Amino acid sequence: MTTITDSTPANEALRQRVQASLERQGMMRPLGVRLLNVAPGTVTLAMPYSDMVTQQQGGFHGGAMGALADIAGGYAALTVAPEGMEVTTVEYKINFMAAFRGGELQATGKVVRGGKRIIVTMAEVVHVAADGKRSDCALMQQTLVPVPKTY
Repeated sequence: MTTITDSTPANEALRQRVQASLERQGMMRPLGVRLLNVAPGTVTLAMPYSDMVTQQQGGFHGGAMGALADIAGGYAALTVAPEGMEVTTVEYKINFMAAFRGGELQATGKVVRGGKRIIVTMAEVVHVAADGKRSDCALMQQTLVPVPKTY
């Protein structure tokens, strides 16, 4: 399911830009990551629970949470990067607050500062249970740099 905040032509162009890049992410495909929301400076992605994203105790693995947060923050940054540019992560710091089973994780990346040389984002990761209950899972801060698009 893909939804966007509004269906203006500019927002639709951002959604298409993010979706096209997400489809090129080889790691995200087998994890079932999907695009939920795109707006200038904000992107929300979801990852369903599966054996591919668990740690030894059966909860979502921190690496899977970190990857989802990194991608959400990165795509939020992409929405403010100039046309013809991509972004790449320079560093991120993540705090894990809780581990969950079942349902899905949703990560919302938001641009904190969009500059020409660096872009700073943050991402909130929440667990969404089958009954719809939402619980905080992780919080990330990230620095990215714009790089030329090479494909």
